[in-house]
This record gives sequence, C-alpha cells and structure tokens, in this order.
Amino acid sequence: MKRETLALAGGCFWCTDAVFRRVRGVVALECGYSNGQATQPSYEEVCTGATGCAEVVRIEHDPSLVDTRTLLEIFFATHDPTTPNRQGADVGTQYRSGVYWTLPAQAEVARALIAELDAQGVFGAPIVTEVEPLRHYWPAEAYHQDYFAHHPYQGYCQVVIAPKVAKLRQRFARLLQPEGA
Repeated sequence: MKRETLALAGGCFWCTDAVFRRVRGVVALECGYSNGQATQPSYEEVCTGATGCAEVVRIEHDPSLVDTRTLLEIFFATHDPTTPNRQGADVGTQYRSGVYWTLPAQAEVARALIAELDAQGVFGAPIVTEVEPLRHYWPAEAYHQDYFAHHPYQGYCQVVIAPKVAKLRQRFARLLQPEGA
C-alpha cells in the first residue's frame, strides 16, 4: 500500500483529529505541533503563542482510497479557513489554518482548491489558510490523541467537536469508515 503524509491545522487539533479518524483511507493519524521554531514543545508552551507552532493533525493516507483533494474538501468543510489565528473561541497563532505538505503535488492541489473556493465565494470572505512544507513536526502528548473518543461528553467535545463530526457524517457519508472500524 502506498502512503502519503500531510498535516492539517484547523484550530484545536481535537476537532481535526475527530473528523479525520472517521475517513476511509486514513491509515494513521497523530495530533502534534509543527511549523514553528520550538524543539519538542509542550502543549503549555504552544499555548503561550511563543513557539510559532500550529496545532496539527498529521495524516497518513492511502491515496488509492482517499486522495489529497478529498481530504482537503473535508478539511475546508469542517473549519473556518477565513479567520486568521482563530477558530471560534480558540484564539492564538497555534489555532491558525494551515495545509503542511510533504509532496509538492499536495501544495498544488491545496492552492488550486483554495483558488476555486475563493472564486466561488463559498465562505463569503477570502481564505487565509497557509500552504507550506511540513517543518519541525513534534507529536503532542498522549492525552491529546483521539481526545473526542475518550471524552465524548466533555463540554468542549459536545459544543465544538460533535457538530463538526455531524457535518462530516452528513456531507461525506460515502467516505466514512464503518462505525467501530
């Protein structure tokens, strides 16, 4: 099986993690920090904004089952790519929108999709998502991994993450793994 890797920053990584864990063809997924200056930053350090790191989800996928464009369509449908350094009440550079690629073709797909969405006026404001090579990736602490599954009734999960997962199920049902897979 061929694998490709990219990292997506769409605000709090718990949200992005919960969405992409359900997508068929995603073979590995990890919350982490990237595209900043710090070496092995902690969550507390990233939250200060001083590291320059974004909260990301590093996704390994089988491109024969789900291609980069499809992953990015899901990504743009499940976060607000028009607000710099913010997703809802989560504010700071660590919550910026970003596509961090490992293959130049992924960057081309991302830029083309952004141009298409902007031309169609899908969001009513220009997309501010940065498209850059994946640099300085560090895994997040274990308690951040698959957070939604471990804390489904926690307030943030119910108010912020659950609606994103519901949107995924509604708009992209054909792309989802069977429940419990």
